[in-house]
Amino acid sequence: MSKILVTGAAGHLGRLVVRHLIETEGVAPPDVIAGSRNTARLADLAAGGVELRTVDFDRSDDMTKAFAGVDRLLIISTDAVGSGKRLEQHRRAVAAAAAAGVGHIVYTSMPSPESSLVTFAGDHLGTEQAMKATGIPHTILRDGWYMENLFMVLPQALMGGAWYSSAGDGRLAHISRDDTARAIAAVLARDLGGGTLTLTGPQSFTTEELAELVRQLTGRSLAVVHLTDEQLATGMKAAGVPEPVIPMLVSFDANTREGHMAMQTDAFERLTGGKPQTLKSFLEANLTALAG
Repeated sequence: MSKILVTGAAGHLGRLVVRHLIETEGVAPPDVIAGSRNTARLADLAAGGVELRTVDFDRSDDMTKAFAGVDRLLIISTDAVGSGKRLEQHRRAVAAAAAAGVGHIVYTSMPSPESSLVTFAGDHLGTEQAMKATGIPHTILRDGWYMENLFMVLPQALMGGAWYSSAGDGRLAHISRDDTARAIAAVLARDLGGGTLTLTGPQSFTTEELAELVRQLTGRSLAVVHLTDEQLATGMKAAGVPEPVIPMLVSFDANTREGHMAMQTDAFERLTGGKPQTLKSFLEANLTALAG
């Protein structure tokens, strides 16, 4: 079996990918390498037979050593923000993969980075371009917005009975993080070729439609208050949201409003042979977290 290395293995997505590689795809634990800056957080995986390697996106030489002997590499996007640091880290990882002779690179990108209004879309597009420039076989998985991201908004909105949004009538087909990891594991474990695929959930919703679903499931009042981007930014500032983060958060709604997240694809089904979780079933399974 090929050696598969997962970067960011201590994170939410990385851990799920490792689990699906072993439990769903049947990859032997010794053929899985979990990479992280802090391998101490992966002791449980090591106990199960998974190899651990230190992977620091800020250290090129160390990454080249960590990627040695790897057949298939998953580069999970880092969370570095500001001053182009994320793109710099990604380019460093891609260069290290090329230097180490990695056979195939898989990268977690975002939908439509070439036209997206999200502030960090350029980081993803630049990473995709860097991968293509190496000539190494690669798969770009443009991950849709996670269902879990709704917990950053909905519990507080339900508490106050109002969901402030500038997304307008834009549609978004959320996908669960677990389904995303399941699809990634399938690409890593099987010879599914390369290319670019966008992962989405099975149904798209406007903010109004999503609010109605939440009202049905919780029995609580939730009104959508439609704002302009400027009004939303002003409200976030008044609520104490850190100012450097506000443009990024507002850009999510603007991107949805302009139709850049409305796509629905069957990529998950084609990769896994299964059906992705619906948003309704996800929210039903997480009502406690939803209600705050």
